[in-house]
Amino acid sequence: MPNWSREFGTSVFAARLLKGRAMDKTLCFGSLGVAILMMLIFLLDLIIGVPFAPKVVDPNDGNPFMFVDVLGFLASAIVAYLAFNASKDLR
Repeated sequence: MPNWSREFGTSVFAARLLKGRAMDKTLCFGSLGVAILMMLIFLLDLIIGVPFAPKVVDPNDGNPFMFVDVLGFLASAIVAYLAFNASKDLR
């Protein structure tokens, strides 16, 4: 096993670890932000049908994409939970 402090120097190795930590945090918070945005979009479409409402819909039929909206919201909530849990592990 190589001696990292002799080959790279302690400061270089520590700098590489910090750079990896910053990237991990950025990816966690980025995925958390995207998941929250997707949750909001699916919730808006479910409640008022704003972003993805079809042009011609019979008012008596209701929302034809309700099942997709619910599954998309649940998937986004799971991703948000996983990103939040991973960000807590990085602290």
